[in-house]
Amino acid sequence: MISYVKGIAAYADNENIVIDNHGIGYQIRAVTRTINRAEMGRELMLHTYLYVREDIMALYGFETREELRTFQILLGVNGIGPKAAMSLLSTLTVEELYYAVFSEDAKSIARTPGIGPKGAKRMIMELKDKLHLEDLGLGGDSGPDESGGHALAGTAMDQSDQMMDTLEALVALGYSNGEAYRAVHKVAGARDMKAEQLLKEALKIISSGIE
Repeated sequence: MISYVKGIAAYADNENIVIDNHGIGYQIRAVTRTINRAEMGRELMLHTYLYVREDIMALYGFETREELRTFQILLGVNGIGPKAAMSLLSTLTVEELYYAVFSEDAKSIARTPGIGPKGAKRMIMELKDKLHLEDLGLGGDSGPDESGGHALAGTAMDQSDQMMDTLEALVALGYSNGEAYRAVHKVAGARDMKAEQLLKEALKIISSGIE
């Protein structure tokens, strides 16, 4: 098993990056975001997954182990192969996917080419049992985490009335369920805020694009 490949990014196309490691070029399929960020001629390390079937052998690469783990989970979803999984991870970041699943935001998932509304709803049902917030380091309270960010305040089943009101207000303003859910749970002390204050803070997060 090849756990990762580290070397010089030699060249890339729309789906692949070739990494030169001691004179050997490894063709690695990567998500669009990784390909766009890669600097040719610079060192790059990707965590990899070797996909083997009777008629195909392909190496898939990811910038983080979290992204790799999510890819492997997606392969366990009925009807999702590596192509669809990569397309989904090119459309949504890992965190966006988690939020879309837990907020049942089928619309965001359905933006993925090849995955329609029905497929997105079916995927959400399956992924709810496979994805766990602690895998993102987002479990626990809404205070700052060790990295200086803010941990997730709770799941969709654990909301204060103010949080629910704010979520509904953001959706009414035109934001998707996932965007609203993500923004509200990025606010430190969200549970204890009044709805008006929480809405202002959530809107600040959305407008500033805080990750």
